[in-house]
Formats: sequence, C-alpha cells, structure tokens
Amino acid sequence: MKKINILKTFTIASLLSLGIFHSNVNAQELKTPVPSTTQKITQGFALSDIQIEYSRPSARGRVIFGDLVPFEKVWRTGANQSTQITFGDDVRINEKNIKAGTYAIYTIPFEKEWKVMLYSDLKLGGNVANYKEENEVVTMILPVKQLADKVETFTIQINDITNTSTNISLAWENTMVSFEITTEIDAKVMAGIESAMKDNRPYAQAARYYLENDKDLDQAYEWIKIATAQNPKAFWLLLSQAKIEKALGNYDDAISTASLSKEKAAIAQNNDYVKMCSQLIEEINTIKKSAGKSKK
Repeated sequence: MKKINILKTFTIASLLSLGIFHSNVNAQELKTPVPSTTQKITQGFALSDIQIEYSRPSARGRVIFGDLVPFEKVWRTGANQSTQITFGDDVRINEKNIKAGTYAIYTIPFEKEWKVMLYSDLKLGGNVANYKEENEVVTMILPVKQLADKVETFTIQINDITNTSTNISLAWENTMVSFEITTEIDAKVMAGIESAMKDNRPYAQAARYYLENDKDLDQAYEWIKIATAQNPKAFWLLLSQAKIEKALGNYDDAISTASLSKEKAAIAQNNDYVKMCSQLIEEINTIKKSAGKSKK
C-alpha cells in the first residue's frame, strides 16, 4: 500500500511538472481592457491613400493640456508607440514637398498654438528625451481652436477631402489643431488618360475629369457622346452629358438630356438620380431666366 501511495505521489508530481495538470482559471488567458485603444485609419486621397495608426488615451476626469500633457515639451501625440502617418504618394505640407512613406507625428503643445512635426525616426516611440531636431521632416506652427464640446478620447481625423487637398485634425479635451495636406495629380491623370485612350478608352471617366478640372469641354463632350452611345440605358452617363452641355452653354440640349436621364432613372427606380436630374434642370432654367431678363 505504501508503495502505491508513493507511486501516486510521484506520478502526480511528474504530471504537474510537465504542465499536464492545471486549473481551469489558467486554461484561458485573462483579457482586460487596455488603457489606450489603438486605431488605424485608411483614407483614399488623390490617387492613393493616407493611413494613420495611433493610440487613443482618454481623459477620465484628468486635466490634459498643461498637466497630463505638459506645455512646451515634446509629446508622442497619443500613447504607447509613436503616432504614424503614411502617404501613398508624394504630398506637400506647409509649402514643403514630402516624399511618399511613413513618418511619426510629434507635437509640442502650447496654450495658444502647437508645434507639429513629422519625424523620420519611427523607433523613438515615447522616448522623447532622445528627440532630435535633425530628424524633423517638416514643422508647423498651428493655432489652437477651443472646442465647445469636450473630446473625451484623443482623436485624429482626416476631413475636408477634395481631389488634391485634405485636412488632418488632432483633438482632445477642448483643444483642436489642424493642418492641410495637398498633392499634385493633374500631370499623372492627364498622362494616364492619354495612355488609356490608346487601349481600353475610358471615355466617360476621362470626360468627367475634363469637366471637373476645367479642361477642353469640346473634347469632353465628344467622349461622353461616345460613352452614352455605347450604353444608352446608362442614365448616369446621360447626366454627365447634360452637365457638359450646360458647361458649354447648350442649355436646351442639356435640359433635353437631363430629362431623358431622369426618365431612365425613374424606370430603374433610382430616386437619387431622379432628384439630381431635377435639380440640374431647375438650375439651367434659372440661368435661362436670368439671361432673358438681362437682355431686356
């Protein structure tokens, strides 16, 4: 009996040492909320994307600027690792050309303005004591905007997006700063159109670009007419044609084309396009009435 107990003791001890016996508590890894959650933003911009990856600390009743985040000292602009921004194409910030790539965002908050820096060293993280100005790619002095509503969690947003510009805003507590990013795409698009017209010939896309960017409207009209002839049921192409006719001053043709687009959109039960066609017709009629009055 004694030998059996010794054997049992030895066996259990051996199994424990091998980790075969363990409690149900340890069988699953314990998960708890992290103090600062992470967010990754991907925003289409111009001909590529802008990506921002950062940690988002929350105020939790604390005074942020001038206390938790001291004034006049380098801040990692978030928490944990450095906030990083990636440009898919070359951009321009504060009148300086910035190459496509990834940069860290560091800031120095002041009471009425912030200094914002794009930084080339992505490994610095929160070790701001070793921050070196020689690694700054571009710097900006931005005025502080006081917000009426408190922002509980640090937030970076990409707003006011056009084909060639956008704004990046940084907001926390009742403070916000923002800066503009611009880019040049016209030369690339024009070269792309020239090349594409030798092969797949994207008539409608090229016509819309010409219309929206003050290019040769006669060429745009020629292309959109080909596109609508190739796809006569495409009410969205007819609306583009009507817009080009309006831009050319061919108001009667524009109304006729917009009316046809509206009719086809109604058949397709696309109320959005029905509304857009109606608005365009109304705009053209207003222009015609105004022109008629000026002649009297």
